[in-house]
Amino acid sequence: MFVRDILNSKPVQGVLTISPEASVSDAVAELAARGIGALVASPDGRSVAGILSERDVVRALGAEGPGALASRVGDLMTAKVEVTACDDTAESVLGRMTEGRFRHMPVVEGGALVGLVSLGDMVKARLSEVSMEKDALTAMVAGH
Repeated sequence: MFVRDILNSKPVQGVLTISPEASVSDAVAELAARGIGALVASPDGRSVAGILSERDVVRALGAEGPGALASRVGDLMTAKVEVTACDDTAESVLGRMTEGRFRHMPVVEGGALVGLVSLGDMVKARLSEVSMEKDALTAMVAGH
């Protein structure tokens, strides 16, 4: 399965972005309202300046206390972001996420942001593949 297939199967198409100049408080409100774990920081909605995850916010709150919420997204975001492409496989992305210990990866095509995949998306896709392989093997052994 390819990243493209995973993006197409998501109930909400596209990706939510936030300006690196926005307050962390605004970002937290958006994360909570949408029930998501990360926002791509983008000055124009098409490029990736960074990613702000729940982990980034928790680390800042632990280090700075509630004052961290007044910070800019650009001050707390992870600026060195690994991205993937629509033609990458779910298996390869899952491996990169596991090895890098991160849960969200922007999808970029032709230099433009086209989506965001999560570790949960990758696990779900991989489980689906394994289930289909099992069914195919079971049918083959049964002679169907």
